[in-house]
Amino acid sequence: MPTFSQIFEVFRGLIGPWIFLSYSFSYLPTTIFSLLRSADLATLTSPSRLQDAWFSAFWGWAGPNIRAGNSDRMVALLEGRVTGGSAVEDPVHPPVGGVVLEIGPGSGLWVNLFSKGSEKPDTSQGGVRRRIAEGVSKVYGVEPNTEVHPSLRKRIQDAGLEGTYEIVPVGIESLSDPMAWNGKIEKGSVDCIVSILCLCSIPEPEKNIAELYSYLKKGGRWYLYEHVKATHSWPVRLYQRFVNLVWPRALNGCQLCRDTGKTLRSAGPWDKVDVSQPPAEPWHQVVPHIFGTLTK
Repeated sequence: MPTFSQIFEVFRGLIGPWIFLSYSFSYLPTTIFSLLRSADLATLTSPSRLQDAWFSAFWGWAGPNIRAGNSDRMVALLEGRVTGGSAVEDPVHPPVGGVVLEIGPGSGLWVNLFSKGSEKPDTSQGGVRRRIAEGVSKVYGVEPNTEVHPSLRKRIQDAGLEGTYEIVPVGIESLSDPMAWNGKIEKGSVDCIVSILCLCSIPEPEKNIAELYSYLKKGGRWYLYEHVKATHSWPVRLYQRFVNLVWPRALNGCQLCRDTGKTLRSAGPWDKVDVSQPPAEPWHQVVPHIFGTLTK
């Protein structure tokens, strides 16, 4: 028979997404008030721009908290020290390097992981050490939400990555179109793709993930940490769908029920797939994740 502590743990896991949503909704009135005070009628009268502004305000609080809880794992991921969904001591894959696409960097929470420098703690961003990334020659941050660009530029500057890290202000479908932005990325020219909690909100995921695959060189690697569709228990799958009735509306289109792992595997032929759900996540996890590296 389950103990009280086990029952409480399940209850806490099931109620957790609603608490997170409540925090997001709490930022909507302050966002509207701020826009009214600045007389930004263009944003107030545009549902998409209003949602971008609302999410940016919320993520200014939520992002650093998520970073603080995941920083060690993300360092391990980019150092090639993740296998079977867990961080390990020794590298099992090459570290991130060369020409990199960071998908959905947002306000730049993970930008300093690409910077050259000492491995001393960076106390201003959750205590994560600065990444030694001597092999990174160029980073393209694919971020169409212009609301977050000022914060992203600031973090690029703070990380000493001006001239190395370039903001790409368009969607995935326009990366190779010089008419859409002041640049062009050739297909088959990218060494690494990094996606951290962003594929849940990209439009047309099957099409756009396959498109991203086409930018990788043969032997290129995709490093990822994403939340995905629940698969282990039908009650949890049903409950996740129920939560997802509200989730995208509060979190700028983020979708809980995407089978991102399957979509990635179907994007094209992979030489190696080392992507799994972290073993520490319980069976009742309403927002489960996949974590690891795919090699083209």
